[in-house]
Amino acid sequence: MTTAALPIFPAAVAGAPTARPRWERPALAGLLIATAALLLWDLGASGYANSFYSAAVQAGSESWKAFFFGSSDAGNSITVDKPPAALWPMMLSVRLFGLGSWQILVPQALMGVVTTGVLYASVRRQFGPGAALLSGAAFTLTPVAALMFRFNNPDALLTLLLTVTVYCLLRALEGAHTRWLLWAGAAVGFAFLTKTLQAFVILPPLAVLYAVCAPTGLRRRLGQLLLAGGAMAVAGGWWVAVVELWPASSRPYIGGSQNNSFLELTLGYNGLGRINGNETGSVGGGAGGPGGGGGGRWGESGIDRLFSGNIGGQISWLLPAALVLLVAGLVITWRARRATDSVDGMARAAFLAWGGSLLITAVVFSYMQGIFHEYYTVALAPFVAALIGMGVAVLWEERGSAAAAVTLSGTLALTAVWSYVLLGRATGYLPWLRWAVLVGGLLAAVALPFAGRAGRQVLRATAGLGVAAALAGPFAYCLTTVSTGHTGSIVTAGPAVAGGRGGPGGMMGGPGGPGGFGELRQGGQGGQGVPGGQGVPGGGPQPGGALPQGAVPPGQGPGGTPGSDGRGAERAGGFPGGMTGGGPGGGAGGLLNGARVSAEAKAALTADADTYTWAAAAIGSQNAASYQLATGVPVMPVGGFNGSDPSPTLEQFKQYVRDGKIHWFIGQGGSGTAAGAGEDGARRGGGPGGPGGGTSSEIENWVKATYKESTVGGATFYDLTAPTS
Repeated sequence: MTTAALPIFPAAVAGAPTARPRWERPALAGLLIATAALLLWDLGASGYANSFYSAAVQAGSESWKAFFFGSSDAGNSITVDKPPAALWPMMLSVRLFGLGSWQILVPQALMGVVTTGVLYASVRRQFGPGAALLSGAAFTLTPVAALMFRFNNPDALLTLLLTVTVYCLLRALEGAHTRWLLWAGAAVGFAFLTKTLQAFVILPPLAVLYAVCAPTGLRRRLGQLLLAGGAMAVAGGWWVAVVELWPASSRPYIGGSQNNSFLELTLGYNGLGRINGNETGSVGGGAGGPGGGGGGRWGESGIDRLFSGNIGGQISWLLPAALVLLVAGLVITWRARRATDSVDGMARAAFLAWGGSLLITAVVFSYMQGIFHEYYTVALAPFVAALIGMGVAVLWEERGSAAAAVTLSGTLALTAVWSYVLLGRATGYLPWLRWAVLVGGLLAAVALPFAGRAGRQVLRATAGLGVAAALAGPFAYCLTTVSTGHTGSIVTAGPAVAGGRGGPGGMMGGPGGPGGFGELRQGGQGGQGVPGGQGVPGGGPQPGGALPQGAVPPGQGPGGTPGSDGRGAERAGGFPGGMTGGGPGGGAGGLLNGARVSAEAKAALTADADTYTWAAAAIGSQNAASYQLATGVPVMPVGGFNGSDPSPTLEQFKQYVRDGKIHWFIGQGGSGTAAGAGEDGARRGGGPGGPGGGTSSEIENWVKATYKESTVGGATFYDLTAPTS
């Protein structure tokens, strides 16, 4: 490939500005506006989305200490199980504009727009505006991206920072610029404060790429990489150092850890435990579980994981094409010199950077045996999208070659067939679309090698038909995603699908999967089962389409969240041991969602709440979050996210009660109460088993034996200021 053969390569690789075609700025503006419209459309329908993080956002808007640590409550009893970087933008938004669904979720949507812009800027720099627009559109129309940039999990900020990292690395490669390499290191460090070790997954291919290809001497390359490592350590390590040096007695417990240590959390539950399945305190991890295929209780692992069941519809629409285009792009650019001080050299470096990031992340996701949710795959979206734009641009310019023309046509045909397969997994979902995609894509693939002979207009029309066929399926999934609210801890994009994977107790056991959940779904969306294969009393669709968590924000009636107007917000599914909302108490920590909060319960918690550090305590963060979001007062989540953290201990809890710091204890009675233990060791009447599960049970048993039980709005309350004797 040469510069003459590929004129869309700009001179910017040598540092010179590039002339912009007249249509570029309007097209870019249209792309960003369309991205914003997609991500902001009816955003309030998701209410508080994941109430686990929304409660922490509410707490951080009330307490700067909770802001810094990422505490679940303003009383600073325990943190969430991730570093707080992803919470900070949402906390600032709520501090400025008040608590509400839009205030929490708009920062996430804006991150999606920025990610699209960064991706565009990176691809355009080497491959021109046409390739950049295609990459931006492919990213925006990735269903899991449309989901997660409208949701309040840490994955939105993580994806943005990973995209920034690759962009900065490529800018550094253009001329061995130390400054850009330092920015890449800083982006990775801040990504670590977003989702710990997942930020480091893409480091090996990027570091090797710079060490081999940067246009400078080996000693300088290695020195620059060491400096970038230092920038990464500073950007990600300052917060860790403060937390580890802060006296444990005056800071919140580190949620998700078993020893109140962020380093233990990072290396264990959020680190190697995700790879080997040994996740102490987890509700479902463990490679030794009954799940088949080596995937433990979270579905089978293997090379086809990203294409299977419900996962395929989240991310894999363009994944086969991206892999083919990666190979094609490397073959075409491999004649370039090792250094990146040439047009061809930078093109090859771009394929290696985006492709290496895609491959290593895909391999980790495919074979990790710990907790794995479909929405994790959003991290792949910018890598896939970049390869699509770059690969199509390279093959388009080389289409005079028979090999390039056949490769381009074959890639389009493969994409059309795969879209047909994915659309067919959603029974009854737009049956006309899958045939239109298949026929249109195959027609364009067959006609593409010959269209140029019929004139430029025919060639453009054929190319347009091919792009439309390739993007129609994910676009439809995106529209389904944004038209439906998503709540709870586990969410998926698109419609419900059949054929989920997993053996006994498998995460996505479809029809024929023993112990699986078949078509267990959340409000018409693709959902998933969780280990254990048990149903839940009180689960299933809620009357009137009400959100199952039912937290009541200030100024609204009981039992609703912002946007819970019966338009298909997600319902509770079935988790082992009642790990879903569906009634007062939410059951076993309310893993999927928390409890519905009645007006009576809200009144009881807010009465004299200012005289207590915590208005109440409840087992599990989702249960506590429901009451905290409904009332705006701190509620202690005993045992952290799933009730398995040993925080507080029984003696600490007793001391809090003696000191008059907690008014109520909310039991797990009601229709959402746990029905029994799942295979992960969930305990009746307490949080899930494990090191902390016993602590939660001990606290609840002591409360039951010491204080009188009463029913408040359908929930079981214990007044900790009024012992029975």
